[in-house]
Amino acid sequence: MTVNALYDYKFEARDKVENFNGMQLLYVYWPDHLMFCAPFALLVSPDTTFRALVDDIVKPATASHPDSAKADFLKAQWLLNDEPFTPNADASLRDNGIDHKSMLTVTTPGLDGMANIGY
Repeated sequence: MTVNALYDYKFEARDKVENFNGMQLLYVYWPDHLMFCAPFALLVSPDTTFRALVDDIVKPATASHPDSAKADFLKAQWLLNDEPFTPNADASLRDNGIDHKSMLTVTTPGLDGMANIGY
């Protein structure tokens, strides 16, 4: 739904990368696993390797879902900002082109949520 202001207002965005002390926001979404109702909003260093992102952040964040133990996130299908993406696991997020407020979507074929209903 589009929202139109009734007046002209100006404000400075508070979520600019400059306000995160060298860190950046990253959103990670795992479709068909709606036990997590929205993408994870993560605060990460742009120097973090993709492998460390998966091993140290994504796996622990998703561990409460039964499919998580079966998921091989490094071999999964990835989108970066809705475009097909093949990450270099040993390169930094920055070197993978993942910047402030990027959205990563990970699809794990064959894992369709609890009882295969997307939950």
